[in-house]
Amino acid sequence: MIITNLKLKNWKNFKSAEIALSDTTYIIGPNAAGKSNLLDVFRFLRDIAKQEGGGLQKAVSDRGGLSKLRCLHARSDPRISIDLSLVSPAGIKWHYHLEFRSEGKGAQRIFVSKEEVTKEDKVLLKRPDADDRRDQTRLTQTHLEQILANEPFRELANFLSETTYLHLVPQLLKFSQQIGGKILEDDPFGQGFLERVARTSSRSRDSRLSKIEKVLQIAVAQFQELAFEKDEFSGRPHLRVRFEHFRPNAGWQREDQFSDGTLRLLALLWSLLDGDALLLLEEPELSLNSSIVAEIPAMMQKIQRTTKRRRQILISTHSEALLSNPGINAAGVLVIMPSENGSSVRGITNSEKNAILDGFSVAEVILPASRSAAAKQLSLAL
Repeated sequence: MIITNLKLKNWKNFKSAEIALSDTTYIIGPNAAGKSNLLDVFRFLRDIAKQEGGGLQKAVSDRGGLSKLRCLHARSDPRISIDLSLVSPAGIKWHYHLEFRSEGKGAQRIFVSKEEVTKEDKVLLKRPDADDRRDQTRLTQTHLEQILANEPFRELANFLSETTYLHLVPQLLKFSQQIGGKILEDDPFGQGFLERVARTSSRSRDSRLSKIEKVLQIAVAQFQELAFEKDEFSGRPHLRVRFEHFRPNAGWQREDQFSDGTLRLLALLWSLLDGDALLLLEEPELSLNSSIVAEIPAMMQKIQRTTKRRRQILISTHSEALLSNPGINAAGVLVIMPSENGSSVRGITNSEKNAILDGFSVAEVILPASRSAAAKQLSLAL
């Protein structure tokens, strides 16, 4: 599925926003404008829909409660609204609308004030219904999270539950044994990345690693070979890389010896090849040389063209190198800007589009407009 449109009301930075999304969307804006909060909309829906136990109450609680979700500019309307339009590979149009608020008394539970699902023009769900009005406790749960209730729109629920978020922190992966820490639910920082690789069937794993190996041979100096193995004593999964060395077997290294950039690039490529659900990438340029960052859009396009299961990708970035790639579709660029009434989201303007058509890059046209006006004053504050 592809999400084509998103409407938000009173969600974090966004008092009101209507956003058109592309197959690949680049989200640009200054610090604290709301790039991460925009991506979190889709993580929030995933947390509600996931089959292993999520739900509305937990998704809100995990984010610090309703007061942390509701936009500070929402002075009179207490409701938070998320409205999605989607289209399936077969061209079938879906629509999901969730609106929720505080109970307003007693335990201050979160109540669903509206939940609607349509498929083409057929209404599959419209809440509150007669059962909800008879027993209001039912409104503490969405039908999205209930297996018995979401059967008519299970395809939509499964799609949302499989959303992937990647913001790999190399140190958590390199030193996972020494840290011995708990892996956060859904592993947003890649601490369990190797376990994910190990769970993949050997045929798919070998195919993906072969493709990644070819990229790393170009991107990483003296890189020769990439291999997967399990420790014969502990059974822990590992990735090994062989670098060019005058001794035949002396160039092998495990992931704890990889550079941060190699690990992040490897995880990025794996995620692009892994599945067809929505993929959220936060600042994929971190730890990578600018010459490699500049090729990320081209690598994503090639993988999308050559794989049977294309996935929608949303990317937040500050990177001038990444946005300088001439292959970026300007129609897939969103600019977030903070204001006194919450952050606004816009696509490119006609003048910006014309400048890009004249040969300027997205970085040259869009980044100057998205930079903080006060940034030049930082040194004066010291």
